[in-house]
Amino acid sequence: MRLQGKRILVTAAGQDIGRASALMFAREGAHVLATDINQDALNQTAALAHAASAELGTRHLDVTDAKAALAQAGLPFDVLFNCAGFVHHGSILDCTEQDWEFSWNLNVSSMYRLIHTLLPGMLAQGDGSIINMASAASSVKGVPNRCVYGATKAAAIGLTKAVAADFVAKGTEVARAIFGADRLDAGEIRVHGAAVRIKSPRDAVAHGIGYLSEDRKHFGLATGLEVKTNVAMSSMNRFLTQGLFLDQAAIRDTAQDYVRQLSIKTPS
Repeated sequence: MRLQGKRILVTAAGQDIGRASALMFAREGAHVLATDINQDALNQTAALAHAASAELGTRHLDVTDAKAALAQAGLPFDVLFNCAGFVHHGSILDCTEQDWEFSWNLNVSSMYRLIHTLLPGMLAQGDGSIINMASAASSVKGVPNRCVYGATKAAAIGLTKAVAADFVAKGTEVARAIFGADRLDAGEIRVHGAAVRIKSPRDAVAHGIGYLSEDRKHFGLATGLEVKTNVAMSSMNRFLTQGLFLDQAAIRDTAQDYVRQLSIKTPS
C-alpha cells in the first residue's frame, strides 16, 4: 500500500472528486479524515470505503467557517487535499457581489484557512503535501459563463505557487542535511533507531541513505558537462581500467544507451 500510515485530510469528500480521492487514499492504506458540510453524504462515503475493505474517519466541516477550520489544528496531517468548491454559471454581468463573495470564500479563502492551519504541523514534522483543486478554467484558459469560477481558480493556482515558492525548499534543506550535503544545525539523525553521525554524502551512503533532489536539473546534473560525463560521474569505478584510467569507449556506449532508452535530447 503506497500511502500506508499517511494522515490525509480531504474536503468535500461527500461526492465526486473529493469522495473518489478519499476512497482511493483509504484503499492505499492512509488514515483519511473525510470532511464535508453534508453529513449524510459523508456517511455514504464511509459506507463505500467499508464495502471496499477500507476505513476512513468522517467529520462535519464547513470550510467557509474560520473557527471550524482552526479546529483541525490539533491533528497533524501529511497531506491536505483542498477539494471544496462551487461552480458559478454566468458572465460577470450575471454575477452579484454576493455571488462573487460566496465563490471567493468557498473556492479560495477556504484553501487559505486550511493551509494556514495545517502547514505549521507539516513544517514541524519536516514533511507534507498540499493539493489544491484547480481547473483549466482559470489563468490557463478563459471559458464562457465561468467568469467567477475562472477568477477564483486562477487565484487558487497563484496561491499554490506562492506557498510552494515560500516553503517547498524547506523539505529540500532537511533532506540535504540528512544526506550530508549541508550541515545539520540541530537535532540528530537516526537509522533503524540508532543515532548516526553523517558529515558527508559518503557517510550517508555507508548507512544506506540515498538522495533524489526535487529540482534534479539544478542539483542532480552538471549541465555544463557532456551527457556521457554526467553518466560516468556517479559510478566511476565501473569505468576504470587497471584502477587508473577511464574506459572512454565504455562511457560513450553507456551514454548512448541511456540517450536511446530515456529519449535524452542532446546537441548532436
